[in-house]
Amino acid sequence: MKLFIKPGACSLSPHIVLEELGLPYETEVVDLAKKTTASGQDYLAINPKGYVPALLLDGGELLTEGPAIVQYLADLAPEKQLAPANGSVARYQLQAWLTFIGTEVHKSFSPFFNPKAPQEWKDIARANLERRLAYIAQQLEGRDYLLGSDFTVADAYLFTVLNWSKFIKLDLGAWPLLAAYQARVAARPAVQAALKAEGLV
Repeated sequence: MKLFIKPGACSLSPHIVLEELGLPYETEVVDLAKKTTASGQDYLAINPKGYVPALLLDGGELLTEGPAIVQYLADLAPEKQLAPANGSVARYQLQAWLTFIGTEVHKSFSPFFNPKAPQEWKDIARANLERRLAYIAQQLEGRDYLLGSDFTVADAYLFTVLNWSKFIKLDLGAWPLLAAYQARVAARPAVQAALKAEGLV
């Protein structure tokens, strides 16, 4: 399998999952501005959406969208328990978290990485982010991870987007449970391996 990434972007989430699972894979960096891969390919010919992540499967199929990719990967090695069993209520709770992170947290960071975004938009996004982070911190009360005591693919995604807080000078220390959670996830060997591979530590 080949995972197309941009270091530090949301593609870090499936990168972490691949490390957690110990599956064979390779990565290729994409220049999102030029839409070219490190090997010189036209990225739009590979993934017409033009963004990362994208996972090229051994059979030649392409999977896009981080929440879909991480669930596919988790299901390749169910014994690692990175996602609850399909059809279980817990699996739908995982999907609810993946959706919430994607639509309510990830997208609220977008204006800060858009040079054309007006300050008013950024102010609205920051207020929204603070509300969402307060909610997550509340949900982490008495839990190590989003679904309880076990690390899942949702934690890989949340860790990835929370990592962007330092770039917009949003101090997670305002939510001690969230700051402790981020440090706990960061300490995982697979997370460290992915961060090192992307030149982030």
